[in-house]
Amino acid sequence: CLGKRNPWPHLAVRFAAKEAVMKALGIGLGACCWQDIEIIRRPGGKPDLRLHGRALVLAGEKGISGWQISLSHSGTVALAVEVAE
Repeated sequence: CLGKRNPWPHLAVRFAAKEAVMKALGIGLGACCWQDIEIIRRPGGKPDLRLHGRALVLAGEKGISGWQISLSHSGTVALAVEVAE
């Protein structure tokens, strides 16, 4: 993100994605480390998640084994939609 000419929309959409994961895990903001939720890009550009630490433990306790994720940003709007599987 920081290598982009304007990194702010890219950072904002990743923040939104991490917030959505925390809500899906039922923990809200701040109940796990932000670094425990990693937003990555697969080859070809599709976004994906990697969970670590407490976020990974909580997902396992809830029986979540995968995620579908969609990210979008335009102007002043950043949107992340995630489905826990």
